[in-house]
Amino acid sequence: MNQLYVTNPFDSSPVGSVPMSSEQDVEAALALADKTHKASRKGLPRHERIAFLKKAAEIMKGRTDELALLIAAEGGKPLIDAKIEVVRAIDGVETCAAEIANLAGHEIPMDLTSAGAGKIAFTTKEPIGPVVAVSAFNHPLNLIVHQVAPAVAAGNPVIVKPADDTPLSCKAFIDILHQTGLPAEWAQFVCCEVSTAQKLVTDDRVAFFSFIGSAAVGWKLRSMLAPGTRVALEHGGVAPVIICPSARKETLVPSIVKGGFYHSGQVCVSVQRVFAFGSSAGDLAGSIADLASKLVVGNAIEAETQCGPLIRNREVDRVDDWVTEAVEAGAKVLIGGKRLSDSCYAPTVLLNPPESCCVSTQEIFGPVIAVYEKQALDDAIEQANSLPFAFQASVFSNDYAEIMDAINRLDGSAIMVNEHSAFRVDWMPFAGRRCSGLGVGGIAHTIEEMSQAKMAVLSMS
Repeated sequence: MNQLYVTNPFDSSPVGSVPMSSEQDVEAALALADKTHKASRKGLPRHERIAFLKKAAEIMKGRTDELALLIAAEGGKPLIDAKIEVVRAIDGVETCAAEIANLAGHEIPMDLTSAGAGKIAFTTKEPIGPVVAVSAFNHPLNLIVHQVAPAVAAGNPVIVKPADDTPLSCKAFIDILHQTGLPAEWAQFVCCEVSTAQKLVTDDRVAFFSFIGSAAVGWKLRSMLAPGTRVALEHGGVAPVIICPSARKETLVPSIVKGGFYHSGQVCVSVQRVFAFGSSAGDLAGSIADLASKLVVGNAIEAETQCGPLIRNREVDRVDDWVTEAVEAGAKVLIGGKRLSDSCYAPTVLLNPPESCCVSTQEIFGPVIAVYEKQALDDAIEQANSLPFAFQASVFSNDYAEIMDAINRLDGSAIMVNEHSAFRVDWMPFAGRRCSGLGVGGIAHTIEEMSQAKMAVLSMS
């Protein structure tokens, strides 16, 4: 069987390998998932699902350090952050187990008119059917948990295809589920060529498709889905952050640096566009640059590293091209603005790049923050809302009127106040608007989307 060899993105050192699935393997996986669902349309008994997920969380707790090192080695996320990802993933699995108790229908009042008199109606919740999940590289364990564990909780057989760069964490989680006693047919791992993955996604046996990745790929796959397949798409944003004059600089600067340079900016809601007013914009940008200059860049598996490599060397080339474009068009580089190696790009702060350049209009997915000088809140909100992407945004202010104005007018699914745009806890709704996505993530919301209601109407006469 062919193998996919995984390397550390920092220095291309070997990390591990996983088997590559052929078209025949994918067909077999789909057939098994379809057969499993048809044989048990209600899914496994709920108490068994709870037991499997609770046991998985316990196994993960015993392997925390191992899983964190795997995340750092294959994905380039600094070890300090990889450890936090493992804790979040464990919490996510436990939350899935707890949410099974909420998979319940409700009574529908029927005697509101004479037509319904003498009748009783209620709904129940059923599994939607086979789930196919395609995931991204940047949270190689926690994203998998957010796609696979809710499918298990809802009673669906699930097939998961991880990003080619980071399949090892995914395989580890699926193996852990099997170790709990969950029958293999309820959670299957595949790693395959793009053309084969496309056939996997668009098969008419797929009831629900969960995708985390680029907008271009996600929307294309959605257009190819079989009729009836439900879908959730999580893409990226070009997150805006508005700094009002009343904001506390001593607390907001560390927050912005964390939100912009966490995982070297490879986060879908990473701080990218910062809007400040008048001459304070330059001072703010300078403070951000001063703090960013102290970040340690290096191999993610080293304990002192704060910014790791970009996932592929060609991403370093792309980021460098975008920064060069902005600088040639008039942006001022306050820190960074250069590659450090084939795999690492320096944490970069730009002041006043043109609104039309790539760093202002597209998700950079790299360690770059752009600061813009604006004259008023209206100007900042207008530029913040000018793109077809709308995900999470934030506003820093200690003025209630400013805060509420920004909340009401910023186009985003979640507006953080005095917190960076990348803030998230795993049980809150997480969703992109417009080109940034479709459907709602977050454990409880995903379980709901992977379930379907059935109504029964009983005539008592």
